[in-house]
Amino acid sequence: MKKTKLVAAALIMVLGSLSLAQDGPMTGPLLEDEEAFLLTVYLKHDQTMNIAQINEIATQNRLNEIFPPEGVEIVDHYVFMGIGQVIVLRVPPNRLRMVNVAIERGAWGAYQTEFYPTYDLAAARIYQQQSGQ
Repeated sequence: MKKTKLVAAALIMVLGSLSLAQDGPMTGPLLEDEEAFLLTVYLKHDQTMNIAQINEIATQNRLNEIFPPEGVEIVDHYVFMGIGQVIVLRVPPNRLRMVNVAIERGAWGAYQTEFYPTYDLAAARIYQQQSGQ
């Protein structure tokens, strides 16, 4: 049931963004830093454990010490109650492996993990409104 809701929410977001698609290449300042990309890390709570057990594993794994790795910035960090944490990172391409290793070493066992390349649709909407496209 939860997975169905997440899929439905993702589908609504994708369909809602179709109006921003163009026939030609996108123009405009859509990326603040072209030397980095956004990566969303999804840390799903393992609901066979309570939060104290999850935190104990994360502490033993030193998650808060090794994540995010040096040179990687946390842009947003949310808790989805009953589901887990969603963390948006700004990652230089040469640091992607370090992000993966930090998650493998720090979060595995405490969380199930998923990764999604991400972009700022709000910036695209603002550009579209300002340029009249």
